[in-house]
Amino acid sequence: MSDFFRNLAEDIKDEDTSIAADGLASGEYSGTIDTGSFILNAVLSGSIYGGVPNNKVTAFAGESATGKTFFVLGVVSQFLKDNPTGGVVFYDTEAAVTKEMMETRGIDTERVIVAEPDTIQKFRTHALNVIEQFEKTPEDKRPPMMMVLDSLGLLSTQKEVEDSTAGKDVRDMTKSQLIKGAFRVLTLKLAKVNVPMLVTNHVYEVIGSYIPTKEMGGGTGLKYAASTIAYLGKKKERDGTEIVGNIIKVKMFKSRLSKENKTVEVLLRYDTGLDRYYGMVDAAIEAGIWNKSANRVETHQGQKVYPKAIYKEPEKYFTDDVMMVIDQWAKNEFSYGMVNDREDDTVESDSE
Repeated sequence: MSDFFRNLAEDIKDEDTSIAADGLASGEYSGTIDTGSFILNAVLSGSIYGGVPNNKVTAFAGESATGKTFFVLGVVSQFLKDNPTGGVVFYDTEAAVTKEMMETRGIDTERVIVAEPDTIQKFRTHALNVIEQFEKTPEDKRPPMMMVLDSLGLLSTQKEVEDSTAGKDVRDMTKSQLIKGAFRVLTLKLAKVNVPMLVTNHVYEVIGSYIPTKEMGGGTGLKYAASTIAYLGKKKERDGTEIVGNIIKVKMFKSRLSKENKTVEVLLRYDTGLDRYYGMVDAAIEAGIWNKSANRVETHQGQKVYPKAIYKEPEKYFTDDVMMVIDQWAKNEFSYGMVNDREDDTVESDSE
């Protein structure tokens, strides 16, 4: 590198300037956060051991009653389990989250701060204050932190509140600009202090579109700011006649870590949250490790087992060797710049 550019960067001497070879402090991904579901990790990051980006905005969008709140609570639960000293700042704009709801999902409510802003301006100010306090803390004393906004769609503007109070029925045309401005400020600050933010949002059908299309509400602010956007849909999961949870269809709309338009299904249980292994039987079959045999699965050891039996004792069947091959399949299937190549995706049978 020319001495001129090295000297230029050193002469500027500010926290916002660095040589790319030394690492882009805000642009680099500082790691991922486990979601609690192997297959969800895979579609979000290209690895079953990955997850949501650690220093970026991740959006989960879906129609009403698709389980968006329960979905992010599952990720929050896993984050707190993996980070015993960590905490979460949870912005609840729907007045939908209760202490009992969190505790039934294994969330330590002593480590969750809940705020209930009713306007975009209040959310922006509160979030910036939290980040500022976090930034002032010496790096070696900063605990792991996550921020959650549930949901963006129900945030009003100050003008909407004032107009409603005055009895005016007028739409605030500045709302999308305020959202864009809020995330324009927050995104870079979150990246600099390595704090992830999960945002839920509503989607709606685009009227007049030739092809049925769904779009997030709130304008383009979140669409541009989020490094990852996943659309959610659901169907009920039964155990006999009892409904035990929702199967959530997750489709990647935008990602800087994995391929877009990829779809997986995850199980969100009412009692325990995201199921760790759901979807991994199909992944093993797709990876070529196991084979489908009628309504059973033939493992690499030659056993023919029903999928339900596998999910009852997942550690027995998903050994380290099997997981390694599935992870390689996930990289080929979901990561950018990868092609499907299974030439080394084999696991020897114990009988050989």
